[in-house]
Amino acid sequence: MLITGASRGLGRELAALYAADGWRVIACVRGEASFEGAIEAQSLDVSDPASIMALGRALEGVAIDVLINNAGIRGDTGGLATLDSDDFLEVMRVNALAPLLLARALHANLLAGERCVIANISSRAGSLAEGTLDDDDGDYAYRCSKAALNMATVKLAQDFRKDGITVLSLHPGWVRTDMGGGEANVPVATSAAGLKAIIDEADMADSGGFCSYDGRRISW
Repeated sequence: MLITGASRGLGRELAALYAADGWRVIACVRGEASFEGAIEAQSLDVSDPASIMALGRALEGVAIDVLINNAGIRGDTGGLATLDSDDFLEVMRVNALAPLLLARALHANLLAGERCVIANISSRAGSLAEGTLDDDDGDYAYRCSKAALNMATVKLAQDFRKDGITVLSLHPGWVRTDMGGGEANVPVATSAAGLKAIIDEADMADSGGFCSYDGRRISW
């Protein structure tokens, strides 16, 4: 399996869980990172299309059963008053565009795999129905990017159905990581275990779906 944004937080926990379960894990990181066990570090800057293409070339002929698009950034949270064009576009590039480019670059690898699952780590914050129920944070870019990622999940699920590739949007909860902050209410280990359980059981009947780490369906 291959996971992006694996140097810390949820990505690192998922990589460790899969490695402990006997999987060969390709952990993609932007800088340098060291891992224990059957985890292979691979350099990747998801904000750079050339880096994504280079990853595809480096992994040519390698079968991938599961691709987890976990890398993400939050960007500005000050609301409309502090909305910055460059910041907004960077968040969209990392959170919404990169998973599409990775799905394209690694399509042949997924076709060669046995499980054939793409898991996009989205957020309830990107739900039009539920995304503003709990808070009034001014994170326009993050919310828009996750809504776009959800649409990307649906489109990929349609396009890849003929190939037998399952595509999911998953809400990890408000996870206690650097991004989530100290007030977050979901331990990283709990989120990772829940996500892994969903991914491990996913099949084509689930493709195009949006659910939480605890199995609850999220409204679009």
